[in-house]
Amino acid sequence: MTIKERMEKGMMYHEFGFGIEKYQAEANMLAKERSKYKEPVFDFNNTRPSEMGKRKQLLQEIFGKANNCWIEPPLHVAYGKNVFWGKDCYANFNLTLVDDSKIYIGDNVMFAPNVVVSTAGHPVDPFYRKSGTQYSLEIKIGNNVWIGAGAIILPGVTIGDNTVIGAGSIVTRSIPSNVVAYGNPCRVAREIGERDEKYYFKDLAFDDEFIEEAHLNQD
Repeated sequence: MTIKERMEKGMMYHEFGFGIEKYQAEANMLAKERSKYKEPVFDFNNTRPSEMGKRKQLLQEIFGKANNCWIEPPLHVAYGKNVFWGKDCYANFNLTLVDDSKIYIGDNVMFAPNVVVSTAGHPVDPFYRKSGTQYSLEIKIGNNVWIGAGAIILPGVTIGDNTVIGAGSIVTRSIPSNVVAYGNPCRVAREIGERDEKYYFKDLAFDDEFIEEAHLNQD
């Protein structure tokens, strides 16, 4: 079985094939891919704030799919090509995407600063870990999800539509749709409901003018 096949099946693998001769051509190819796709990331992170057209062009080169995304530099990826964005997403500073396996991001997803989305993990047993072995499991983030500042999303996780992940959360297992979840490990705190239609933060309520204008914009 090839290194790539193991990666795609969620099996254990060594990205350099343990130095075994039969894996060397593939291992070298994967290393070149990682380096190749980091080149446009370097260019993206060094753009000027006024170069928005250049940034959009570079995002098309970096990702497997990017549809009208607004991403603030700096950005960090393992490959980039294994990330597939929906439309109209936003990511604040210092988003890290460890995309050894695929990351699927829905429409209208928002990332606060310093979020980490990592498909890669390592075995707990020190014998297997010390040589640098790993596994990679796909991550899926639904539509209209908000990921709070400093959150970490770990391998194999799915986050359902409309869900909010609180700042500083470590998401070790899948989270359903239409909930607020936070903590370490991240757990569902409550469902999103009628109160959220009236209040945007604690006891701060939406005002009538804002509500009217927001609804006009959505219609």
